[in-house]
Amino acid sequence: MLGQLVGGLIGGHHDSKKVKGTVVMMKKNALDFTDLAGSLTDKIFEALGQKVSFQLISSVQSDPANGLQGKHSNPAYLENFLLTLTPLAAGETAFGVTFDWNEEFGVPGAFVIKNMHINEFFLKSLTLEDVPNHGKVHFVCNSWVYPSFRYKSDRIFFANQPYLPSETPELLRKYRENELLTLRGDGTGKREAWDRIYDYDVYNDLGNPDQGKENVRTTLGGSADYPYPRRGRTGRPPTRTDPKSESRIPLILSLDIYVPRDERFGHLKMSDFLTYALKSIVQFILPELHALFDGTPNEFDSFEDVLRLYEGGIKLPQGPLFKALTDAIPLEMIRELLRTDGEGILRFPTPLVIKDSKTAWRTDEEFAREMLAGVNPVIISRLEEFPPKSKLDPELYGNQNSTITAEHIEDKLDGLTIDEAINSNKLFILNHHDVLIPYLRRINTTTTKTYASRTLLFLQDNGSLKPLAIELSLPHPDGDQFGVTSKVYTPSDQGVESSIWQLAKAYVAVNDSGVHQLISHWLNTHAVIEPFVIATNRQLSVLHPIHKLLYPHFRDTMNINALARQILINAGGVLESTVFPSKFAMEMSAVVYKDWVFPDQALPADLVKRGVAVEDSSSPHGVRLLIDDYPYAVDGLEIWSAIKSWVTDYCSFYYGSNEEILKDNELQAWWKEVREVGHGDKKNEPWWPEMETPQELIDSCTTIIWIASALHAAVNFGQYPYAGYLPNRPTVSRKFMPEPGTPEYEELKKNPDKAFLKTITAQLQTLLGVSLIEILSRHTTDEIYLGQRESPEWTKDKEPLTAFERFGKKLTDIEKQIMQRNGNNILTNRTGPVNAPYTLLFPTSEGGLTGKGIPNSVSI
Repeated sequence: MLGQLVGGLIGGHHDSKKVKGTVVMMKKNALDFTDLAGSLTDKIFEALGQKVSFQLISSVQSDPANGLQGKHSNPAYLENFLLTLTPLAAGETAFGVTFDWNEEFGVPGAFVIKNMHINEFFLKSLTLEDVPNHGKVHFVCNSWVYPSFRYKSDRIFFANQPYLPSETPELLRKYRENELLTLRGDGTGKREAWDRIYDYDVYNDLGNPDQGKENVRTTLGGSADYPYPRRGRTGRPPTRTDPKSESRIPLILSLDIYVPRDERFGHLKMSDFLTYALKSIVQFILPELHALFDGTPNEFDSFEDVLRLYEGGIKLPQGPLFKALTDAIPLEMIRELLRTDGEGILRFPTPLVIKDSKTAWRTDEEFAREMLAGVNPVIISRLEEFPPKSKLDPELYGNQNSTITAEHIEDKLDGLTIDEAINSNKLFILNHHDVLIPYLRRINTTTTKTYASRTLLFLQDNGSLKPLAIELSLPHPDGDQFGVTSKVYTPSDQGVESSIWQLAKAYVAVNDSGVHQLISHWLNTHAVIEPFVIATNRQLSVLHPIHKLLYPHFRDTMNINALARQILINAGGVLESTVFPSKFAMEMSAVVYKDWVFPDQALPADLVKRGVAVEDSSSPHGVRLLIDDYPYAVDGLEIWSAIKSWVTDYCSFYYGSNEEILKDNELQAWWKEVREVGHGDKKNEPWWPEMETPQELIDSCTTIIWIASALHAAVNFGQYPYAGYLPNRPTVSRKFMPEPGTPEYEELKKNPDKAFLKTITAQLQTLLGVSLIEILSRHTTDEIYLGQRESPEWTKDKEPLTAFERFGKKLTDIEKQIMQRNGNNILTNRTGPVNAPYTLLFPTSEGGLTGKGIPNSVSI
């Protein structure tokens, strides 16, 4: 009765009306099963009066008792909670909610929610159906709401009307500012699951010094020698033996590694095979397979043996160890992970690169084509001087210039001289020399035995590339200051020279695989984006238009990166176990980050920097490709331009002048924090945009979205199609090139295939590596692709919604163009000898292992 009286007097009137609302939420769940016990507990709390309450916050009526902030309505409660049956499968549930309302209260701009239950739930949205004189008011929430006692401040959600800071209704301003303060935290303490705090830390959690010297790893970030983008702070205590190293959580708890709760994978993704498989591979399968294979030959004897992985399967040894493996993991998971049919058969899907032909991957044309249309098409560059020169410091590393001579290549240039070929933009190089040489001596003290490589290629009149020569280099045995010892290999299709050439290409592929995983993939997409995720949440309110623009492109990134630190890039993790730089891998990526330049991550700038394109204002995208049939670049420029047009339309709606950019305090704080903290080791670089003009904002946001969506898609989802067949993209070499007069050379002459397989990735590493990249190449069932949004009502502003619709239609047109190009027989690089159409920049996809689709974010 008292509540009704108070409700009637809100705003000083007693003529209150009722406003109906709909709340969409999802109860706590574990994998695909709803938490029935938790649900029952919540119903008991509900029966005892401990409910979920909602209070609207007015954007026009102030409350003197609340510092003249927006007035709160009376609490309203979820209706029929006790009667709402808990579904057996996790899913969304809609509840009614009814608010008291009067005319003076005006349009609500936010609401406070208090969860008096014992369990958290996922709040998707609140929609007020018919606010008098205002119509529908929609609140996009998409957030986990924990019991109120877990929070130090109220949980507040804002309506979907974006505001620049200066345009925020006065009565909502303090709520906006306080919400950002909550998200920043105070930089202290261990983070708990319910925390909503975004903060930075260095990569000091990759090693585990408490487990011995072999598990010590260099801290990445915070030093001139090993700069690195920052990662999300967890606040775990230091290790016992090194106070500067953060302790690690047990592998079995990997899925519980801290990221802010709303950055965790959604229930569908968490229940997908994806993350469970990652945990299972590391926790159970890796050590058991080590034991299983320990007493058996660790080799594939022939390419037929390798093909059995896909066509018939490999019979795993039986016995107590295998029983321990199968006992440790649920039967359904064993079947999925190990492709078993109950008989212990290990089997994988057939990778695209060998679907049409089992041997075409070995051709020189396919070897070169994959530099333009494979999984790492972002390294090849135009050769601008001959012979190629090194940029390494000669005082430290001696003479590192190439030993490739005119005699090696001049007879393969279709009648051109070397100078003519260079001047007509016909010579290109895949250069993995300078990146690897500083680490190669140390890398080769491990089980790895490999080289630093340079590969020269000639652009033929038919548009395809022809390999001319491969240079393989080792540090000089007498010391780094003496330079390198190098050998140059040229194509051959006869006798032992043909086998030597195939091995030379394999060493190049090993180099490219390592650089791809460490640099092109991990560093240049996963690692560099995380600081933008953190800074956006700390400095840009959810009301800010740029937060709304970028938010979809950060989905799941912090979670997948945290899992990577836990089980992939850590000391002894899957990456060190399967990729040739081994324990030096992450340290080497930090040295490469010294040369990272944010504006050069823009696709047109990258293509010009590598010399594969030139600036040309008359070309559709402002640059003209020097390799016309360069599938990654051709499709990529279409996607880049579509993103830029969308971002331009969006940003131009909110910013019309330099002054509006400069006076936006949230925007300026965001960009300052990205530069000085998130990428703090690069804060003094002169190339950072100043964020003083709308164009700088447009360019920066376009680049962020490009990195998070299309660039990541191009270097990630082709992993299984091209590298799922390890002979095509070996990740390790275990022997040096056989020398004449040695038993290895004789074996190469007698059985070249066996010698090849004994040189590249071993059987156990192959099984582990293929398992990993199959997981990483899959789209999950809840993926959201470029041009799509989780909620159609993500903003109330109509012009941006119309521009976004245009963006989606443009992407549909690009899909049609990609299909047309792939069907054009003149464009030989689109499918190549292996008949694998280039679809990695095809915007949409179904779930699974498709080799296409551009997710909005670095989500796997």
